Amino acid sequence: MCGIVGVISDKQASDVLLAGLKQLEYRGYDSVGLSVFENNQIRTIKTKGRILALELKLLETSPLDSHCGIGHTRWATHGEPSDINSHPHGSDRVSLVHNGIIENYIPIKERMIRKGYHFESETDTEVLAKLLDYYYVQKGNPLSAIKKVLEKIQGSYAVAMIFAGHPNELYAIRKDSPLIIGLGQHENFIASDISAILDYTKDYYLLEEGEIAMISQDEVHVYDTDFEEIKKVKQTASWDRQKAEKAGFPHFMLKEIYDQPSVLLQSINPRIQNNRISFKAEGVSDAYLKQLTKIHLIGCGTAMHAALIGKGLLEKRAKIPCEVDVASEFRYRDPFLNPKDLVIIISQSGETADSLAALRLAKRKGIKVLAIVNVVGSSIAREADYVLFTWAGLEIAVASTKAYFVQVAVLSLLANKIAHLKGLITDSELEGFIGALKEIPSLVSKILEQNELIQQYAALYQSAKNLFFLGRGLDYALALEASLKLKEISYIHSEAYPAGEMKHGTISLITNGMPVIALATIEALYEKMISNIKEVKARGADVLLFCRENAMFTNDVADHIVVIPNTHEDLMPLVSIVPLQLFAYYCSVLKGLDVDKPRNLAKSVTVE
Repeated sequence: MCGIVGVISDKQASDVLLAGLKQLEYRGYDSVGLSVFENNQIRTIKTKGRILALELKLLETSPLDSHCGIGHTRWATHGEPSDINSHPHGSDRVSLVHNGIIENYIPIKERMIRKGYHFESETDTEVLAKLLDYYYVQKGNPLSAIKKVLEKIQGSYAVAMIFAGHPNELYAIRKDSPLIIGLGQHENFIASDISAILDYTKDYYLLEEGEIAMISQDEVHVYDTDFEEIKKVKQTASWDRQKAEKAGFPHFMLKEIYDQPSVLLQSINPRIQNNRISFKAEGVSDAYLKQLTKIHLIGCGTAMHAALIGKGLLEKRAKIPCEVDVASEFRYRDPFLNPKDLVIIISQSGETADSLAALRLAKRKGIKVLAIVNVVGSSIAREADYVLFTWAGLEIAVASTKAYFVQVAVLSLLANKIAHLKGLITDSELEGFIGALKEIPSLVSKILEQNELIQQYAALYQSAKNLFFLGRGLDYALALEASLKLKEISYIHSEAYPAGEMKHGTISLITNGMPVIALATIEALYEKMISNIKEVKARGADVLLFCRENAMFTNDVADHIVVIPNTHEDLMPLVSIVPLQLFAYYCSVLKGLDVDKPRNLAKSVTVE
C-alpha cells in the first residue's frame, strides 16, 4: 500500500526521491518523508499530508546536499496519519521505510522497552526500526543486523534501509510486499514499482522473498540469508513515462476510462487467431480447459465484481459450475476444493495480499491456479500455474476502470473458448462473438461522446446522501461495481441490490426523491425490470435508467434515460460499465473532490 523509493546517484537525492514519491503517491498519501546522508550523517524530514507539504518543509530548512537516501509515502495502518507516525523511522544510526505489517510487533516492542528503547509513534514500523538499531549495535555491520531482524519478525514487508557508517550504500528486504531494484548508469534505485524510476531507467531486478540487497552507485549484490550471493536476471519495463502521465486529461481516472478501447484490443488481439480463441501461447491447453468441471473465481473489490461477471458467463456459456469468493474470506471458510478444480485469481497489481494468500492456499491443497493480472513479474503472476496478462498498461487512479474492463474481456474469452471446445456453441456463434468483441472499442467511443449528457445527470445526483443501484442477472454484478465506483470517489453512500430483492425489506428506505439508478441490458428480463422500477417509482424514487438501444422503455418508466449501444449480450457488461464509470467520475469532480486519490484508499492493497 505505501510507496517506497531509494536512490544512490550523482544527482541530488532529495530531487530524485521527491520525483519518485510523486509517481507512487497513488499507493498512499497520508504522510510522506525521506532520510538522506548529509555530511555522512543521517538526516530525516517527514510530515503529515501529501508531497507538497514535504516540499514546503524542505524549503524551510537548509538545502539538502546528498546523493543517497530513501523516501516513503504512507497509507496508514498502525497509527493515525501524523508527523510522528510518518516514515522514515529510526535513529542516528539507522533509518528505514516500510510497506506492510509486522504482525508480532507487540512482543518485540515490549522486549525493546525492557532493553531501554523509547517509542514515540504508534506504528509497527518504529518497532522494526528499533530492532534493527539494536542488532546493528550488537553486530556492527548491516548484513548481520538484517539477518537477525529477519529471524525475529513475522508479517509482510518491503523495507529500504540506510546505516550510519555506510553512506554509499542502500539495503533492502521484502516478503509479500513488492520491491524492485532499478539499474542505472552510475546510479541505482529501490522502488515499490517501476513508475517511480522511469525517468532514470527501465531496467530492474525483482527482489524475491528472503533476499537481502546491498546497493551502491555502481554495483548491486543480492544475498540469501546465508550471505550466499544470488545471480539475478535483469528485467526491462515496457512502460514509459508518457504512459504514466495524464496526456492532457484533468485526471488519471478520466484518461484511463478513455484508454479502454485501445487496451481492449491490446488484451484480446494476441488471443484471437483465425477467428478462434487460443491460450496455447500462455501454456493453457485446449485439453486442460475442456476437462474442467468446477471453477473458483477469487478477487477483492473491483476484481471480485469482474469475477461475478465471469461466473455468469462461464455458467451460461460453458456450463461449468462456478463459485465466487471475496479473497479475504476464501481461506478462512475452509473451502472444499477438488483436485480437478481450477482456481482463478483476479488482481490488477498481482500483489493483493488476500488474493496472494488465497492462491497459496489453493496450491497447498494441490489445486491448479490461473491468474488474471496486469503486472508482469508480480507475485501472483510468478506463483500461479498459468497466467493470462490483461496488458492494460499502467493504471494510476486508485479507482480501477480499465483494469476491470479487460478482466471482464479476458473472462468472456475464456467462457466462450470453453463453450466452443465442449460443443456448446457453433463455429458461427463463436465467430459472431469474436466479431462483436472487436466492435466494442467503437461502441465505447460512442458512449464517450455522451459524456456531457452523463455529466448533466451527475449534476442532478451529486448532492445525494444515499443512492440505490438496481439490476438483474449480470446487471446486478454491474450494479455492484457501479456502486463501488461511486462510493470510492464521490463518498455518496450507495448500495446495489438485485432488483427483485428490493421489495423484501429494503424498499422501506425508498422515500420521495430517493435517487435510484436502474440497469436494464438483458432483454429476457426487461419486463421484470420494468415492474421493479415501477415499484420504487410508486414510492417516490427518482430513477435514472441505463438501458440498451432499442429496448423500447417508455418515458414514464424512468425520470431520465441513458441509452447504451447494443451488442452481443455476453458483452453488454463491457459497454454498460463505461457510462457508469463516467457518472461516478463526474459526481466526484462536481463535488470538488480528489478523483485520483480518494480518502483512506490506496491503489495496491498489500496488507491483510
